[in-house]
Amino acid sequence: MANEPIVLFDNGHHKCLMFDSLVTGEGVQSNQFLVVDGKHEALIDPGGDLTYTPLAVAASKYMNIRDMEFVFASHQDPDIIGAIDRWIVHTSAKIVTSKLWARFLPHLVSSYVTNQLSGSVYDRIISIPDAGANVRFGDSYLQCLPAHFMHSVGNLQFYDPASKILFSGDLGASMGAEDDHLPVKDFDRHIPNMMGFHRRYIASNKVCRLWANMIRDMDVQMIVPQHGKRFEGPAMVDRFLNWVSNIECGIDLMAQDNYRVPVDYI
Repeated sequence: MANEPIVLFDNGHHKCLMFDSLVTGEGVQSNQFLVVDGKHEALIDPGGDLTYTPLAVAASKYMNIRDMEFVFASHQDPDIIGAIDRWIVHTSAKIVTSKLWARFLPHLVSSYVTNQLSGSVYDRIISIPDAGANVRFGDSYLQCLPAHFMHSVGNLQFYDPASKILFSGDLGASMGAEDDHLPVKDFDRHIPNMMGFHRRYIASNKVCRLWANMIRDMDVQMIVPQHGKRFEGPAMVDRFLNWVSNIECGIDLMAQDNYRVPVDYI
């Protein structure tokens, strides 16, 4: 059924839902996430104008939009948090993001919206330090993990200890894979769907290795990127960690030919 979420986890009290088919037109397809703990609700990387209305309608079946507690934003891109002004107006949610982007997000809020608020936009934003932080959520918490330069300079990922799901943002993202709503079954066949994105958007192998070392010390049962397929189970999570630890990407691939004065006209 259209706009029905994929249930990533549900123990009766705590739920993690993924919406994956809300973008229409020319926008890049992306995943949006709803985490529910009892009567507490949070959205992770809800997107911009292309997803706001369909996500609000679809998510309202599982939550009270007005009373939503948090919107978590892994970084500043439009497909992550471009509709911040609507979430601020139509919910009471706090916006949780890196301290590097907290001061920039108000630029996405129109003067009309600002005039409707009783306080400052900054009052609705929780700034997460570079080292990360644990945000209390219902009977549990959501962990904001440092994931700098993957691909944003101020990047966060979000780990839910109740479900043991890591919402990895752009790390692990894939493009062009069939049946994006299904988890990866054949890792080797999936690599070409990830390679181009990671080579271009992730800063360097060094940050990949440091990040993977952090994740190996955690109990992660599922890695769910913002784009494309997810990685389910310890074996598949381990395959991804080993792969991403060894890729060359970003500045690893740069040479002098990438920095020359252009001669072509368009």
